[in-house]
Amino acid sequence: MNDSWHWQEPGTAWRGVGIYHVTLTVTDRQPLLGELIIPDNDPKQAYVKASHLGIALLECLKSIPTFHPEIQVLQYCLMPDHLHAIWYVRQTMNVGIRYVAQGFERAAKRIGRAYNYTRLSGGTTNERYIACDEENLLSSIVSAGSREDPLRQILGGEAYGQIPSLFTERPFIRPMSRKGQLQTMIRYVQLNPQRLATKRLKPEYFYVQEGVEINGRIYSAVGNSKILMEAQRSPVHVRHTMVDEAQHGDDKRLRDYMDSCLNAAQNGAVMVSPFINQYEREVLDHLIQDKRPVIYIADNGKNMYHALSAWR
Repeated sequence: MNDSWHWQEPGTAWRGVGIYHVTLTVTDRQPLLGELIIPDNDPKQAYVKASHLGIALLECLKSIPTFHPEIQVLQYCLMPDHLHAIWYVRQTMNVGIRYVAQGFERAAKRIGRAYNYTRLSGGTTNERYIACDEENLLSSIVSAGSREDPLRQILGGEAYGQIPSLFTERPFIRPMSRKGQLQTMIRYVQLNPQRLATKRLKPEYFYVQEGVEINGRIYSAVGNSKILMEAQRSPVHVRHTMVDEAQHGDDKRLRDYMDSCLNAAQNGAVMVSPFINQYEREVLDHLIQDKRPVIYIADNGKNMYHALSAWR
C-alpha cells in the first residue's frame, strides 16, 4: 500500500459502512473551477458559478454511484479552486474506499489534461473544451480499474504524457466518527461560498488582533470584533453534576440548561464558551445552524493568552 494515503490501519483499506469528507484541490490553488458571485455584496447570498471544467468535475463526482452503488454523495460544494464532497458508504464494498478515491483522482487528472490540451493547443477556456466524446470520456475514467482514455488514444501515449494535469495532489479524505459530526460537516461544506465571500469583503475578520482587553483579561482575537464588545454576553458551561445525572437516567436538568442557552441566544445574548464537552458542542452546533453570534475561546499557547474567535 502507498503510505502517502494514510489509511486507518497499516496494510488495510476501508471497506465498511462509513461517512467520509473528501476534498480535491486544483494545483497551486488556481481558480479554474468556477467564479464566486456575491449578489448585492451580501456574503449570505454568495455562490459559485461553475466553469466548464467545474461542470465536468461535478459530473464525474455525481457518476461515482453508477460505478459504486454502495456510495451515496450526500453533499458537495464546488469552489473556484477546490471541491468538497461527503461520501456515504451505505454497505460493505467489495473494494475499499481507497480504490474509489484513486479512481476519482484518476478521473480528475484526465479531465484536467483534457482541459489543458485544449488550452495549450489554442482553444479557449470559454468553449466546451473536451476534445473527444465527453460521455465516453466520463464513463471510462470514473472506475479505478479502467485505464483507457480517449484522449490518450487520440494523441498517443508520449504526447499525452507531456500534457500537465490540473490535479496533482491526492484527494484528502477524512472519516467522520463522532455523533453530530455529519451535520456539522454538511453545514461546513454548504457555507464555503459564504466564508470565502466574507473573507473577500471583510478581510479584517481574518486578521489576528493582539491585546484585546475584555473584563480585565487580555486576548488575541479573530473575527468580528464588534461581537466581542456586545454588552449582553452569556456563558455556556455544562457542569459535571448535570452530566452525571444524565448518565444515571435523569437528563432533565441538563436538557433544561441547554435549552436555556439557546433561548438566551434567541433573545439577543452572545454565547461565550470554550465548548469543551460534547453537550457544549451540541449547543454550539445549534447556534451555528441558527446563525447566532458566537464567541469561541481556545488556548492558543501564546503567553498564556487565549485566542478568542467571534462570528456572526
